[in-house]
Amino acid sequence: MTFSLRSRSLFKAIAVVLALALPTALAISSADARAGGGMSSGSRGSRSYSAPPSTTTAPGSTSQFNRTYTQPGAGMNSAASAPARGGMFGRAGGFMGGLAAGFLGAGLLGMLFGGGLFGGLGGLSSILGLIIQIALVVLVVRLAMSWWQRRHAPRAAYANADAGAAPGPQTSHRSGLGGGLAGGLGGFGFGANNAPLEIKPDDYEAFERLLGDVQAAWSNEDVAKLHTLATPEMVSYFEQDLAQNRTRNVVNKVTDVKLLQGDLAEAWREGETEYATVALRFALTDKTVDRNTGAIVAGSEQPGEATEIWTFARRPGSGWELSAIQQTN
Repeated sequence: MTFSLRSRSLFKAIAVVLALALPTALAISSADARAGGGMSSGSRGSRSYSAPPSTTTAPGSTSQFNRTYTQPGAGMNSAASAPARGGMFGRAGGFMGGLAAGFLGAGLLGMLFGGGLFGGLGGLSSILGLIIQIALVVLVVRLAMSWWQRRHAPRAAYANADAGAAPGPQTSHRSGLGGGLAGGLGGFGFGANNAPLEIKPDDYEAFERLLGDVQAAWSNEDVAKLHTLATPEMVSYFEQDLAQNRTRNVVNKVTDVKLLQGDLAEAWREGETEYATVALRFALTDKTVDRNTGAIVAGSEQPGEATEIWTFARRPGSGWELSAIQQTN
């Protein structure tokens, strides 16, 4: 009898771990393997904790940075500068996050000790009940997160806006293959300490060129080349991701990169450094292959599309470098 009870408790504990690990495993398996790993990494100067304005290419919200060296500054808007919280309930924050986490915690404890949403049904039904309970909690939290983002996104995006600044991003988009960013539209800056910056056609051409060059250097695992294309911070993230690929004995190949559409979200100066944040929608073939056999272990030979927010930085006497990659929601 004692053995049976212990076995049942152990089985329930394993079920809890698997149920919690499943969403994470699915998220990792579906993540894009291209340069940046489908994550939001890098820095946008003093605007690292402010969302870029939406554009025609990326009309939705932009993910906060998963990896960044920039710390929230005292002069930033408190709502926009708060660092992202980890975990399932990080973005909801406050009352909703604590409430949802409390419900889930209570359900897990109930599951372990015979309670929970469907605890009275025992065995398999309890496990099924736990999974359903987790799904319901996640759904509620997602709805709360969406409401929270809709309520606070405008203030975060324009938290430092001057009274006379343009109300929205200037766009320069072209549809169809071989489209480009060249358009001669000027950028604009927010904040009294950030002077406006004009983005010219050759700048757009440089952004498009960097898109392809960064992906090519990433595919070739050419760290030396990446140092000429991106900031030291971004290269450090690339090196981490490449090291993980080597540990798994795989290599990610990104080919046939072609810009489909792009437009400028914002451009500004901070001291001697110039920044430009651009929304990019591009075609690519993204596959991960075994280093020894060349067999495809993830992705495919079929072309796909991706939309990301890239930020470029430039100092006097230097060309543009990739400073950040952010994912769209």
